[in-house]
Amino acid sequence: MAEKVRYNDEELEEFRQLILSKLDIAQKEYDHLKNMLSNETGNDVNDTSPTFKNFEEGASTLSKELLSQQMQRQLNFISHLKNALIRIENKTYGICRITGKLIPKERLRAVPHATTTVEGKMMQK
Repeated sequence: MAEKVRYNDEELEEFRQLILSKLDIAQKEYDHLKNMLSNETGNDVNDTSPTFKNFEEGASTLSKELLSQQMQRQLNFISHLKNALIRIENKTYGICRITGKLIPKERLRAVPHATTTVEGKMMQK
């Protein structure tokens, strides 16, 4: 029996639905982070006494930096998911870019934007 070289259309559709679901969730999380970062009406240093103003400003700056980092990670994740959808359309989804072997379904279900098998990942190190 010949080794399978790509997933069939039915399997690709299953992965497409999984990715679309994750993409929807990721986009909602990104939008939530964006709203948190741009929240103009929330608690601010204007309603605190001068004694705590410096502490509040420092905490606010740190909070904004952390939110910005989270937003960037979320954007990267969204980008990876969109690239996975392109690979599905091209029928190259699930093929390891290092070994050329098929990435196991279990790995793709856990990490649907994966581009390497575990073996390929180890070869990169």
